[in-house]
Amino acid sequence: MLTTRFVNGAPNWLDVGTADIEGAISFYGGLFGWQFQSAGPDAGGYGFFQVDGKTVAGGMQITAEQGPPSWNVYFQTADAEATAKAVEQAKGAVLMPPMDVMGEGHMAMLADKAGVMFGIWQPGRTKGLGMAGDPGSLCWVELYTPDVAAAAAFYDAVFGWNTSAAPFPGGTYTCINPAETEAEDMFGGVVALADDPVEAKSGAYWLPYIEVPDTDAVVAKAQELGGTVRMPATDMEGVGRMAKLADPYGARFAVIKSAPQQS
Repeated sequence: MLTTRFVNGAPNWLDVGTADIEGAISFYGGLFGWQFQSAGPDAGGYGFFQVDGKTVAGGMQITAEQGPPSWNVYFQTADAEATAKAVEQAKGAVLMPPMDVMGEGHMAMLADKAGVMFGIWQPGRTKGLGMAGDPGSLCWVELYTPDVAAAAAFYDAVFGWNTSAAPFPGGTYTCINPAETEAEDMFGGVVALADDPVEAKSGAYWLPYIEVPDTDAVVAKAQELGGTVRMPATDMEGVGRMAKLADPYGARFAVIKSAPQQS
């Protein structure tokens, strides 16, 4: 389960690039109760979505030339420069080289072998998200990719991730946890695009999951606020009740009310 006890290789930041930041603030505020706080006049319009004063995501307005609206997942690294080099050596791409972010940390935007974009965050004054795993915050990430084995090999080379197979209706689910941690520290999974009819036509990408207290209520609210239901609320035994959504501008995300942890 994802927590704010971030370790190298685990997700430690999340943000959305949107065609309409004011509209996104309204949508996510109505959906999750998030409040938006500007990062200041030098941040280029970037700001923080917060719950009870704790940052759960970042957000900013982007142009069409910068790409389609989307959620971006960042993984912790102790050395952004070294991780960027590891990505290149593993046949990925450096889309935005490592840069200092006003002393808060170092970030870079990268792509894996399948062209899936992801970020890295080397903590400075800002260690990462202020909340994770609780209602209204990031709790899981999922990679949709054309080749699970190739993706697992790439991220192992870059981050040293461990993978394990979990039984899943119709097959197995590939779970991820950081290097030198136990399986209970898993934070995400990898799914073959061909195995998921919802994603097969969408192309490879990272999908963030937000923990919610009531999946059905959130789905209904998302529709009321102009969002799209990509997969209706669905129960997964031992996992929880989940749904896949998109905001009014097309950024894709998922929500889940997780099943109680087995003791």
